[in-house]
Amino acid sequence: MLISTRFGNKSYNMNYWLIKSEPSAYSWEQLVKDKQTFWSGVRNYAARNNLRAMKKGDLAFFYHSNEGVCIVGIAKVVKEHYPDATAKEGDWSGVDFAAVKPFKVPVTLEQIKKEPSLKTMELVRISRLSVSKVTEKEFEKILSMGETKL
Repeated sequence: MLISTRFGNKSYNMNYWLIKSEPSAYSWEQLVKDKQTFWSGVRNYAARNNLRAMKKGDLAFFYHSNEGVCIVGIAKVVKEHYPDATAKEGDWSGVDFAAVKPFKVPVTLEQIKKEPSLKTMELVRISRLSVSKVTEKEFEKILSMGETKL
C-alpha cells in the first residue's frame, strides 16, 4: 500500500509513525474535536528526531498510553516540525497533526505483542518512546487488525 504523491516535480513516498498520548492529557476524541493540533512537549531526543523526520502528508497511528493502551485512530502531518514554544530550554520541536480517521476496532498493545509479524515494531522494542517509526508492513497489518481502511 505504498502511497506516493507528487509535489511539483518531486515524488514523495509516505512514511508512517506512531504518536502516544495519555487520554487524560490529550485524547483522540480531543484531536477529532480540535481537527488539528500542535504536538508539543516531547522531551526525548529520539522522539524529537522522529518528529523532525516527519514530512507533510505522513500518517501516524494515534495511541492511547497508560489508559486503554491501544491504537485508536490515524492522524496526518499537516505542518512539518517547528520550534516548540512550550520548551523553557533546549532545542525541541513539534509538528501539527490533523485527525484522519478513527479505528473501527481499537488495536491493543497486547494484540500487537501477540502478533509475530509485529515483534520487531518500535512500539514493542522501545516501549517508552513517545514518537516512533512504523514500517509500511506494520502499518498495513495494524490497519487490518483494526478492521480499518484508508
